[in-house]
Amino acid sequence: MEFISGGFIFFVAIVGVFLFMSLKVLNEYERGVVLRLGRIIGAKGPGLIILIPVFDRMLRIDMRTITMDVPPQDVITRDNVTIKVNAVVYFRVVDPNRAVVEVENYLLATSKLAQTTLRSVLGQVELDELLASRESINHRLQAILDTQTEPWGVKVANVEVKQIDLPVEMQRAMAKQAEAERERRAKIIAAEGELQASQKLSEAAQVMEKHPISLQLRYLQTLREMSSEHTTNTIIPLPIDLITPFLNKMLK
Repeated sequence: MEFISGGFIFFVAIVGVFLFMSLKVLNEYERGVVLRLGRIIGAKGPGLIILIPVFDRMLRIDMRTITMDVPPQDVITRDNVTIKVNAVVYFRVVDPNRAVVEVENYLLATSKLAQTTLRSVLGQVELDELLASRESINHRLQAILDTQTEPWGVKVANVEVKQIDLPVEMQRAMAKQAEAERERRAKIIAAEGELQASQKLSEAAQVMEKHPISLQLRYLQTLREMSSEHTTNTIIPLPIDLITPFLNKMLK
């Protein structure tokens, strides 16, 4: 009886181990790619799945969007400027079977492909285009990566160039260029102001020429403005028309 009891316990233990090995629980965002005797039989899950111990092997695949930082890359732009650029890639697995069968490690493969693509694409553009048209470059990177990762069952949703590190000499040159541009705009604005002021003065002179009384009114207005200022000395200009009769009598 003791022998039978021990054998029964051993049998129950073996059955328990096999059940433990055959039952797997997958989360909602996971899929399990099952290989039976080395051959793929498809992806299962989520929830509870049953495997045949010894014959089946399961690989868990995360179906959520993965955020991957691309390490800083040394890039030489088309106009021969050396910069250091890093980026971030958003992608997810859409076909678990191909992600297991078509590539050894889809995470590593996507990371290496993103690095080489970043250097290749940015090496074909000039620095000014990279700084001004970053959005279009992001779309170009995304399209290239998505096309090349499609056979692996990976969908690249977005690529963002995060930071562009410029050499110190280039930063100084760009700062000087920006300062010169600001000075140019300031001079243009000042010149336009002078032009508008001269046009208004010309129009005012034409009005005063047609209506001489407006000159007298302007003179009285000027005297009023001068008298309102708190000054000890006041210089009052006299129009030449007021003193011309007196000058004519003195000359006679």
